[in-house]
Amino acid sequence: MNPDIIDGFTQASQFETIIAVAAGCFIGLIVGMIPGLTISTGIIIVLPLTFVLEPEISIALLLGLYVSGMTGGSFSAILLNIPGTPSASATAIDGNPMAKKGEAGRALGIAITASFIGGLFSFLCLFFIAPILAEIALKFQSPDLFSLVFFGLTIICSFAAQSLVKGLLSAVIGLAIVTVGQDPMMGTARFTFDQVNLISGIHFLTALIGLFAIPQLVDNLADVLRGKSGNAGAANIKSVLPKLSDLKLMRLPITIGAPIGSFLGILPGAGGPIAAFISYDYTKKLSKNPEEFGNGSPQGIAAPESANNAVTGGALIPMMTLGIPGDPVTAILIGALLIHGLAPGPLLFIENGEFAYGIIFSFFWANIFNIIIAFIGLRFLVKVLVIPQTLLMPTIAILCVIGSYALRNNFFDVYVMFGFGMLGLIMRWLDIPIVPLLLAMVLGRQLEEHLRVSLIASKDDVSVFFTSPFSLFFLCLAAASVFWSLWVEHKSKQKQQSQASP
Repeated sequence: MNPDIIDGFTQASQFETIIAVAAGCFIGLIVGMIPGLTISTGIIIVLPLTFVLEPEISIALLLGLYVSGMTGGSFSAILLNIPGTPSASATAIDGNPMAKKGEAGRALGIAITASFIGGLFSFLCLFFIAPILAEIALKFQSPDLFSLVFFGLTIICSFAAQSLVKGLLSAVIGLAIVTVGQDPMMGTARFTFDQVNLISGIHFLTALIGLFAIPQLVDNLADVLRGKSGNAGAANIKSVLPKLSDLKLMRLPITIGAPIGSFLGILPGAGGPIAAFISYDYTKKLSKNPEEFGNGSPQGIAAPESANNAVTGGALIPMMTLGIPGDPVTAILIGALLIHGLAPGPLLFIENGEFAYGIIFSFFWANIFNIIIAFIGLRFLVKVLVIPQTLLMPTIAILCVIGSYALRNNFFDVYVMFGFGMLGLIMRWLDIPIVPLLLAMVLGRQLEEHLRVSLIASKDDVSVFFTSPFSLFFLCLAAASVFWSLWVEHKSKQKQQSQASP
């Protein structure tokens, strides 16, 4: 066995390193739960504290925060229908309905377990096949990345099953919002209406908080005025650990989510939201009971949670082997390594093999402590639902305002958050799905950038998207996704008509 592997495991298993991982996991769960406090923000806040620590301890602390932050985002998504992280948006679709049925503990247990398994799978990818996967991802050109993002957008069809027109309208609104700000190629301002605060565009998390939090707060206020307590039964946590039946249900979504999350984590800019929604979509398509999705399906929780935690290990692969950040968090981790005089890339394994494998095994311990700390604190976290609505809702509103302001230290974002809250209310009243809008906002900027770069490089020759094997593969998947969604919708309508007829 490579001696660097043994030395790396020993380094990652030292008492100080283990304590740093555990502390990072605890902080990550809290940061992930609070709407508006992104994992990147949490790491940036903690980063100055690591300057006085040893490099292996510093990275272990940040890795713990990274891994648990993904899991923490699902807590507020399930309990309050307000995703703590963008990746948890897909988890809220089935997680919150389960909580409203009085199965909050079961939903959280499934989310934690799926996150743990997804994280372990990505650890195995990181350990065994990192150089191979990174080499494949490095070959991706702009046409390939455009086709990948376009493939992600086709998921909109699945979330617009009730009305394809309304779903597409929601997506168009999202794509229009993405165009506000600086042109990604020319750098000129567009659709800013001479408003300086719009030059940098509209932050996705500001919109996310408004679209989810404000309608939820209005619903809870209406319940209070009617004398109802919408969350009274959601604090039932008779079953915290997933039962054997739940573990059997989780096999399919985890089998889909973990590989998708690990692979998309490798691709720069793909990230957790895309992996979560793609995993959710294909689990729904392959499930024996697709009609349960959106109404509290355990599979609808396991799929995105296994995917978004698998993204963490996938994103570390290009960071460590190529020095290319897979997402904003790994970009910050590269900065942390450089601060300590360590340059990530192929030479990291040659010149500092012990440290490189120490990072990998610290990631392993981060997943272990993530599930331990999450399950230990689960019962205390669920008790937030028994707090009177008159106290809980104002607290959430204040946290949403603080979170929106803290993203860019700009009070203008608070107004934007409330504006999106009004938009969310209007869309809810008109029965227009919000998920397509969110997907369009997540993917729109990347879609435009890769499209324009590809066309500029090919001198406006669209055949470039069909001559690349990778691009053609993703376009075929996109076409299959659209036709599959339309076929499932057609079969569902036929089934409804046959049941309605005598």
